[in-house]
Amino acid sequence: MSMKAIVLSAALTSLAFGAGLEKSRLHGEYVEARTADIFTGPCFANAEVNLMGDLAVFGWKVSQGSFEGVSLDGLGVVGVVKASATLGDVHTNAYPVKSVLIVDERANAEQRMALQKFAAKMGGDLMQQVVKVVYAPVDLTVKNNNIHSASATLKAGAIAEITTRAIHDGDHICTNEEVWYQPLTKLDHAMPAYSLAHSYQGDGLGTTWKSPDKRSAFVGTFQLND
Repeated sequence: MSMKAIVLSAALTSLAFGAGLEKSRLHGEYVEARTADIFTGPCFANAEVNLMGDLAVFGWKVSQGSFEGVSLDGLGVVGVVKASATLGDVHTNAYPVKSVLIVDERANAEQRMALQKFAAKMGGDLMQQVVKVVYAPVDLTVKNNNIHSASATLKAGAIAEITTRAIHDGDHICTNEEVWYQPLTKLDHAMPAYSLAHSYQGDGLGTTWKSPDKRSAFVGTFQLND
């Protein structure tokens, strides 16, 4: 067989394989909260780094779309992580990270697997060491369906919870606050928010926590076209 024929055969095989892959196209809403402020100034950030911010809860709710051909409309998935250092700090290595995945119990078997794959893709390195997968009702609502309100509620059964509100003028303590850490996942748009509630009461990470009343959250939107 000539080299030209070999190249053509390989190209056709690649095209056939690609044609068999299901596309992932979906969009929705997202919320996260950590145990360190993400909207802060250097005085607070330097006081918390390597002491706080190694724990986080984050969740996605698919408004519409499918992952690898599996419809995930209205379903959610939540990640909970315990890192080795403050998440997002550029001067330290937060890895390895242990994680627990909470998958929407309303999903069927195929959807549950797709939600796990979706979370692995969106969470990236944070999802490399999943120590436990549990199933619970997952609900994420954003006030008026408008992330600019920065007001959202995430509940994963009795296991994990986040409630946020917008950051007010009274939350500016040092007067030079800014977004100190970026969101833990890729988003279309994100608003820093104030955590009224942030907790994890599950197993698998060797710790549980409640970390309310902090400038520690993001509310955002995401989309995946893959």
